[in-house]
Amino acid sequence: MHPSSSSAPVDPAHAVDPPGPFHAPLHTADILVFRQYPLSSGMVRQIRHVPGVTRVEQFSLAQVSIQDHAINVAAVDPATYRNFNTDPIGANSTVAQFQPEWNRIAGGEMALRPSFHQQVAKNGYVELGGSSDAPKIHVGAYSPQVPQIDAVVNQSWIKTLGMREGNALLISTGMRTPASIRTALQRIVGHAASVQRLDIAARLGLDPKAVQTALLAGSAASAVGSYSYQVLGGGRIVPDPAWVASHISTETMPIIGAMTCNTQMFPQLRAALDEIVARGLAHTIHPNQYEGCYVPKFIEGTTTLSNHAFGLAFDLNVPENQRGTVGQMNRQVVAIFEKWGFTWGGTWHWTDPMHFELNRLVRPG
Repeated sequence: MHPSSSSAPVDPAHAVDPPGPFHAPLHTADILVFRQYPLSSGMVRQIRHVPGVTRVEQFSLAQVSIQDHAINVAAVDPATYRNFNTDPIGANSTVAQFQPEWNRIAGGEMALRPSFHQQVAKNGYVELGGSSDAPKIHVGAYSPQVPQIDAVVNQSWIKTLGMREGNALLISTGMRTPASIRTALQRIVGHAASVQRLDIAARLGLDPKAVQTALLAGSAASAVGSYSYQVLGGGRIVPDPAWVASHISTETMPIIGAMTCNTQMFPQLRAALDEIVARGLAHTIHPNQYEGCYVPKFIEGTTTLSNHAFGLAFDLNVPENQRGTVGQMNRQVVAIFEKWGFTWGGTWHWTDPMHFELNRLVRPG
């Protein structure tokens, strides 16, 4: 855990009231409810009265793309959410009791799971999204988080990131097993919502019986829409077939040939490739080294979605553009893709020069 040293807010525009000192008790994070739309006050009231529910904490949750990792960002009230973050950080303390972290969050900074350290620039900032005008946030602490939460910010970021307010709920079940109340919770929130046991998630990464929900925030979010999926073995996922039918298609593109991608991306992708051809640069893209666009699986070794899972990213000239290298991608080609609304992974802190992803929708004239 490495909180920033300054006591003044790093981002006054996103500062909220300090959380004050920790107050017991701690609460176990046993179930996560997450859905596309806000949980109504009536739903939350019903959940509070389900036998076995001892405590609930409502907050906002969305996936934000950070260098092709769609991480789960929670926008919370630092004063109350902290009591659910009980992972140990030392022999006599927990994350909940580590005051500097919650002061940093209230001051507009982010607490981030340590496994995402490589996505953070040397100055401590990360871009929340792929567009050139994506908001930046300073990482105030690297620390363990509640299962299935990768990063925590305060509620002032909800509007900035385009999140949906109050669409998630942490539930503590006390002495009851989470399994014993899951059916009752699913009836209240509907079968399209995720009702995930965090006791399973802490051990396996994801609850395989739960419908998973992805709610991508940012400028490309409209191309994804409502996205739910089931988890299979080997890092594979099965998106809702209705979503695949309405969002994913195959078209023949200039230079590359058949590509299976998010349907909304094709007009500007075609325009970019047409311009590359018109400028005599087609020879710099090698069709036999194209390695896909829509790939419904997690990033290898994780339970984190890539933009490939939404059909919003594609990899070109793979052998000569490996991760962590400068790569050999033609910079004029890069500039054309950027002009047509794509981010290039070659500029990231941990470079990925084969990778291009949609950061905004551009309609050719």
